[in-house]
Amino acid sequence: MRKHSIIRWTGVATAAALAASLAACAPSGNAEDVTGASAEEIAAALQEESSITVWGWAPQLEPIVEAFEEKYPKIDVKLENVGTGNDHYTKLQNAIKAGTGAPDVAQVEYYALPQFALSGAFVDLTNFGAADLEDEYTASTWGSVSLNDGIYALPQDSGPMAMFYREDVFTKLGLEIPTTWDEYIAAGEAIHAANPDAYITNDVGDAGFTTSMIWQAGGNPYVVDGTTDVTVDFADEGSTKWADTWNQLVQNDLVAPISSWSDEWYQGLTDGSIATLVIGAWMPGNLESGVPDASGKWRVAPMPTYEEGVAAAAENGGGGDAVLEQSENKLVAYGFLEFLNGEEGAAIHAANGGFPSTVADLESDEFLNHESEYFGGQKINEVLVQASKDVVPGWSYLPFQTYANSIFGDTVGQSYADKSDLNEGLAAWQEATVKYGVEQGFTVNGE
Repeated sequence: MRKHSIIRWTGVATAAALAASLAACAPSGNAEDVTGASAEEIAAALQEESSITVWGWAPQLEPIVEAFEEKYPKIDVKLENVGTGNDHYTKLQNAIKAGTGAPDVAQVEYYALPQFALSGAFVDLTNFGAADLEDEYTASTWGSVSLNDGIYALPQDSGPMAMFYREDVFTKLGLEIPTTWDEYIAAGEAIHAANPDAYITNDVGDAGFTTSMIWQAGGNPYVVDGTTDVTVDFADEGSTKWADTWNQLVQNDLVAPISSWSDEWYQGLTDGSIATLVIGAWMPGNLESGVPDASGKWRVAPMPTYEEGVAAAAENGGGGDAVLEQSENKLVAYGFLEFLNGEEGAAIHAANGGFPSTVADLESDEFLNHESEYFGGQKINEVLVQASKDVVPGWSYLPFQTYANSIFGDTVGQSYADKSDLNEGLAAWQEATVKYGVEQGFTVNGE
């Protein structure tokens, strides 16, 4: 039995070990020389004896692989969990740089995809027929795998954001569920005034959360033109809107100084001293398994917005699966991708707790009408699916996002630590990011 880590799509920063130039990720010339194939050629390849290696950590992968091998008994899929986050990407990058040892298929989070795709390490799936699949996926996830007119992965899951909240806390204090960020701040003040040990949420600074919040605010701090021209602007309207809003929470001690995924965090979610989480749609499974004693007390609502009545959400986490240029079995690798992230695989994924990126699954009556016992019988998927439709379009990540995330703690993180202006932290993050990009040969902000 293969063992997988519990999936936690938190968008956490990866370490500076991933901060290699894109040239270092250039693919080897030893791979199978296949630039594309017809559906008939892919189908034929799946009927021949062969094997592929898949690197991924999602627990849903194991039952999907089992179903694939049952359907295609001549194909042996070697599923390997080489780690999550930094461990996964470092090993992947090292294998690509060495020209040997990379898998045929790799799971990759959306924020990390550009670093590998734009360097030529991942296969452009357009010539395998992937462009015909666009309508099967949500616009936000498809946009995340489409770069420079190429398609470099098929979406596996997504993380449209919503607000998870403790209904009992709000009811006890007579508070309305906030629908705007101004109301959210006011609720935070009331919760903390009633109990100095209670907070509306926790936050000690996280790169993935910050970029998602800026995304929801309409910011677009990263603009990539081609593969080498990059703009980084954390003084744009959306970035400033988020920083000015979040300053009111951080500087007034209204957010718990507790790291997510820590024992203290789980305790706060259990006893209600952390009253809300604004996070991706993958969170319900984590609450059910990690906070069982709070069953029946949590509910889900749309993210608060900056303008009353104007819905807006962002993605937080999620990822897809790519075929490596180094692969010597690209036809079978792509066939596996279509199964993994197509109708059959997506159904298994959703049945095992994943939040789908496929439109058909998100629109199915069974999925939408599921009443969650943990969430007091609420049809939470109705809220989460609507969030996927409300994701603000146009977001993009850097081709060296993994490095940018790794220096978040030294820049914006310092503003959290000393409760100074988050705008200044964003400016420091921008400066350090631009400096690194220029050093790596990019044209950043005209330099």
